[in-house]
Amino acid sequence: MVKDKIQVQELKDMFKMGADNLAAHAAAINALNVFPVPDGDTGTNMSLTIASGVRELKASPSSTIGEAGLQFAKGLLMGARGNSGVILSQLFRGFSQVLKNERDSLNANTLAEAFQAGVETAYKAVMKPVEGTILTVAREAAKAGLLAAKKTKDVLVVMKAVVNEARATLQRTPEMLPLLKEVGVVDSGGQGLLVIYQGFLSVLSAEAPPSVTQEKTEKLDDLVKAEHHKSAHSFMKTEDIVFGFCTEFMVRFSPEGASRYDESALRQTLSNYGDSLLVVSDEELLKVHIHSEKPGEVLNIAQTFGEMIKIKIDNMREQHAEITNEPGPSSETPVNFSTKPSKDEPKPEFAVVTVVPAVGIAQLFKSLGATGVIEGGQSMNPSTEDLIKAIEETGASQVLVLPNNGNIVMAAKQAAEVAAAKVEIVETKSIPQGLSALMAFTPGRSLADNAKAMTDAMKHVKSGQITSSVRDTTVDGLAIQKGHYIGLIEGTIVSTSQNRLTVLSQLLEKMVGPDDEILTMICGESVTPEEEAHLKEQLEKDYEDLTIDMHHGGQPIYDFLLSVE
Repeated sequence: MVKDKIQVQELKDMFKMGADNLAAHAAAINALNVFPVPDGDTGTNMSLTIASGVRELKASPSSTIGEAGLQFAKGLLMGARGNSGVILSQLFRGFSQVLKNERDSLNANTLAEAFQAGVETAYKAVMKPVEGTILTVAREAAKAGLLAAKKTKDVLVVMKAVVNEARATLQRTPEMLPLLKEVGVVDSGGQGLLVIYQGFLSVLSAEAPPSVTQEKTEKLDDLVKAEHHKSAHSFMKTEDIVFGFCTEFMVRFSPEGASRYDESALRQTLSNYGDSLLVVSDEELLKVHIHSEKPGEVLNIAQTFGEMIKIKIDNMREQHAEITNEPGPSSETPVNFSTKPSKDEPKPEFAVVTVVPAVGIAQLFKSLGATGVIEGGQSMNPSTEDLIKAIEETGASQVLVLPNNGNIVMAAKQAAEVAAAKVEIVETKSIPQGLSALMAFTPGRSLADNAKAMTDAMKHVKSGQITSSVRDTTVDGLAIQKGHYIGLIEGTIVSTSQNRLTVLSQLLEKMVGPDDEILTMICGESVTPEEEAHLKEQLEKDYEDLTIDMHHGGQPIYDFLLSVE
């Protein structure tokens, strides 16, 4: 029997099952990381990204195919983490655009066209597409879907063609990327996409679903969110929270409200009532997030555009006190509710937002003039929404963002497109590059001139890292054992040893040149103050012509972050 249509609820179920199946396989996908460093988080990033799409789908009413697709894509866009998550969000951004005018059902031809449109959108988002990655898997799978749709009206047959070709292409990725072949794995992002598509197929085929539930997907997301926020809260004290009520709500436009709605004007009005402002809308719905001291006044303003259909207000002071085990605001210390900035108070023109992995490094960036700091890095990539919030919280009209990690650059660019402020991304891929770039910032310059100067400055620093291997492998002919230390220069593994100081010595020998003047070392959480003092003394003897600048960053994963310039 031919299945010629996908109904609205079936499409929603496909999205949910794709997320469930990915959550079930996230750890295995993480393990496909080609480098033996403990930062293989492709599965986690993709799982959190698609889980955000499912949450948006559940939170927002959608009675048509088009609405469901757009809501799902919107959730992925805001929740995208890491390069793999951003690419996934772009795949479904294009996918949803083909569906936007569909109402009660989706046929085989439109399904195939949606997969193809997703590929086209994702390729546009990547500056230099590489063969043997998630993009290749998506492209070849979409081609197979289009070919099948020319021969059949059966959506199940089309979906099977997409899955089969995704699987076949994934198995070919080691032949396209030599590093995958050397390590003996397939592409992790491509594997994640295949798992999602397999979830879609299980709904259409009515086969027994994978042994995972939506509840598990949500628990994974909640767990990571809780840990992320717990870390983020460690940067501040409860009494430092200026706008204490996290306020989120949705408005269903009335005909009169929709006719006079102006998103830019509303955003400007609401910005006077707090920070962390996000305003998202379409033809029917308005969604607002803001941290405010007077949520009631914010709700009154929004209600003039239509009917309130969802409201959530959390007391962040109480939440923060509970997470950090600090005492909450007591009756003896009344909360100051008069801290809302005056409408006449000028906002800063420029701000620099930076992503850092630990409190010690955050303090270092702040001492050099960074305005906003968001915690993130290897194994904890912030989402697009996290970055947007950090940008908006500065209150500046022009913002420079330092991602300080190659896996955060794409999410930062996506945030720049959505943020209300004018944003430039300085594509720093390491903490040393970020520090060098920040020191080149000059308030008197234009945004574009600062971005250029900071980009030029980061190119003059050599970055090194020392961490531990998570498995036995061979990379570029270098045999690496699990648990041994490895040294990297600009992301390339160049040394390994059972002894951490041996790797440090090998790394510096390769990094330091005759014209270099400054060696900066940022020590991780595993390095004791005694070790730091001994190391500095030894380095000053070994490199008499260098200025040795040492800091305790307290970062996880990397024992040492090094820069030479």
